[in-house]
Amino acid sequence: MQDGITIAGRAFASRLFVGTGKYRSNAEMARCHTASGAEVVTVAVRRVDLSGKTESLLDHIPRDKYFLLPNTAACYTADEAIRTARLGREVGLSNWVKLEVIGDPDTLFPDNEGLVEATRVLAKEGFVVLPYTTDDLINARKLIDAGAAAVMPLAAPIGSGLGIQNTTNLRILREKITSVPLIVDAGVGTASDATIAMELGFDAILMNTAIASADDAVKMAEAMKFAVAAGRLAFEAGRMARKLYATASSPLEGVSR
Repeated sequence: MQDGITIAGRAFASRLFVGTGKYRSNAEMARCHTASGAEVVTVAVRRVDLSGKTESLLDHIPRDKYFLLPNTAACYTADEAIRTARLGREVGLSNWVKLEVIGDPDTLFPDNEGLVEATRVLAKEGFVVLPYTTDDLINARKLIDAGAAAVMPLAAPIGSGLGIQNTTNLRILREKITSVPLIVDAGVGTASDATIAMELGFDAILMNTAIASADDAVKMAEAMKFAVAAGRLAFEAGRMARKLYATASSPLEGVSR
């Protein structure tokens, strides 16, 4: 990576954040984390054994190597999400939270009203809140006003692998939201999707299924590392202007005839 991302004063070298679900084994998950070059790993608080009495996926995520980002997956109300975030902090995971308040069980689209409410409560309690939201500018602004440290819009439904479905909304978000980082969360299916998201100017991407469900998850993790880096470099470089007609690659001026 040529540069990094800073959220709430904390710097990360990698702009690729990864998850922990759907892997064939914890060992495969660990290999993918290494291949991805990611530093931030998100963990569903409600889906891990926090008692320490049995083997947990947490045993395969070295805390000296990765920054744990607890998430409130499977929470359908603001109150549920708030309690889950508090639990994650109480057991020593982190005071950071990837905040999810799901509004529909089929699409897993967020409940934006509940999301804003939970963000406001948790931010006041000292949490660094990264809410998963729709690609809606108005709601993104409400989340920032409520105290969000970053905004994480979906590119497509969670786990769908459809890629970026509405580049227009994402471009609007990038143009209008500059006070906090923007992180694409959900919908990426392959490396080109990640590159496109980064070329739009997003600060980072969080993904899970695209890596874990690939035929060769470790190779896909490495592909995503390069895709995110390439997309960021292309954004910083600035693409050439689009033209309707051809322009010769070798100028004709000064060529003898």
